[in-house]
Amino acid sequence: MNDRQIQIVLDSFWPLFEAALKYTLPLAISSFAIGLVLAVLTALAQISGVRILKFIARVYVWIIRGTPLLVQLFIIFYGLPTIGIILPAFVAALIGFSLSVGAYGSEIVRSAIQSVPKGQWEAAYSIGMTRGQALRRVILPQAARVSVPPLANSFIGLVKDTSLASSITYIELFYKSQQVVARTYEALILYAEAAVIYLIFTSVLFVLQSYLEKRLGRSLSS
Repeated sequence: MNDRQIQIVLDSFWPLFEAALKYTLPLAISSFAIGLVLAVLTALAQISGVRILKFIARVYVWIIRGTPLLVQLFIIFYGLPTIGIILPAFVAALIGFSLSVGAYGSEIVRSAIQSVPKGQWEAAYSIGMTRGQALRRVILPQAARVSVPPLANSFIGLVKDTSLASSITYIELFYKSQQVVARTYEALILYAEAAVIYLIFTSVLFVLQSYLEKRLGRSLSS
């Protein structure tokens, strides 16, 4: 790189990093929190004995998993205004990512619940627990331990997927890098710089995930 390119990288690093801290991470965390609630509710609906709930849950998962996330964001942000529903970019992105996390996460949660031995249900019933009590006090705590590693992977993937929010004008890390590219015409180094910042954040998350899995492993073996 020449002196001008080096200076551009130095000048743009903090604005890009700040955008990741102020916009990318809050969007990812908020979407994951809401999506996790949706995931649990959807998983419970799928394993319930109520047909209408199972049907609604399965259709929701089918639609979200069967269509591209980018298309979903475009429908929410650009499509809904045609019927009078206008949403800010953050809200549109939050809805899109939350629905995605809910659909994919529900399969993780459902599998985790079904992986708990049936004997745990029977033991809970034998001491007088209702199905709801057994689920809340016995089954879900065990399922949570099983589902943490894949859900952590989903969160890391979500942090990277937030770059799609730039397509609906949400000013996160990638959108900020596009703005700088438009001024400097240095696409290669600036997009590479954005990739490095994503890598920094995901690397920290990988370390946290590894630590969490080790803690869970010790608790399960004890």
